[in-house]
Amino acid sequence: MLPSRLHHHSYVCADHEETRHFYEDIIGLPLRATWVERAELEGFPGRFETFCHTFYGLEDGSALSFFQFANPEVAREFKAHRQTPFVHVALSVSTAAQEEIKKRLSDAHALAFEVDHGIFRSIYAHDPNGLLVEFACDPPNVAELNAMQNATARETLRRWQAGDRTTNNDIRPGKRL
Repeated sequence: MLPSRLHHHSYVCADHEETRHFYEDIIGLPLRATWVERAELEGFPGRFETFCHTFYGLEDGSALSFFQFANPEVAREFKAHRQTPFVHVALSVSTAAQEEIKKRLSDAHALAFEVDHGIFRSIYAHDPNGLLVEFACDPPNVAELNAMQNATARETLRRWQAGDRTTNNDIRPGKRL
């Protein structure tokens, strides 16, 4: 059996209010839970550290979550770093939601860039913690694209592993990521 859905994706933040403002006020994800916890953390044996753990809800019940640590030493150890475009979380949105989020990000001077991948269109933003967040909108023919990939994915991966670098996304416009 496959997992049923993403439960949550976690990241570290330096300032929960700044993070809340970005996700709730700009993006529109509701703050669903805030837990203040105390636990023994990896790298700090025998010490119980306090942290705050927040969850911002997505439509399917999954969430983006963020940790902030009370102890500055622990915070430095687990500090998040700005990611490259190839390390990000991607959220599926409708065309209307993407346009609405794009406007709010633009108004907040937080829109990083846009890419037409051919297989879907995306807008990207760096959150206050350096996490790159993608808002991806599937094209009308997504079922056809998925069926084609389901039929060819293993063979394409086998060719890649064998050294064949022939591209197979012939619908991607000439934009770079």
